[in-house]
Amino acid sequence: MESKTLRDIYDVLDKWGAWAASDNSGVDWQPIAAGFKGLLPYSKKSRMQCDDDTGIMIDGCVARLRKLKPEEYELIIAHFVLGISLRSIARKRKCSDGTIRKELQTAEGFISGCLAMLNMEIKM
Repeated sequence: MESKTLRDIYDVLDKWGAWAASDNSGVDWQPIAAGFKGLLPYSKKSRMQCDDDTGIMIDGCVARLRKLKPEEYELIIAHFVLGISLRSIARKRKCSDGTIRKELQTAEGFISGCLAMLNMEIKM
């Protein structure tokens, strides 16, 4: 896999989130959705998705994140799958936007490292 910057991983996760929201994901994110009732998600139709091979690969990395860092996992699901803004998540958690952004960067870094370990090329 070619090296990805955090901006690239954000785009990769955004496309994975659209793919996962279309019921392709094996990651069980529905319980997290219940915690964010009342916040508006993205429309499924307006988002570009990754292909199935890439989606499955990222699912594996997100599943590892879930085991090791459950709060960051919830953030990834809320933001990329459910489409909830970072500001809305910060309000829900009663913390600053900066705190949420740092958690998101930690989660993105974890997933990026996981993908690097797999040494697989991401096709978008």
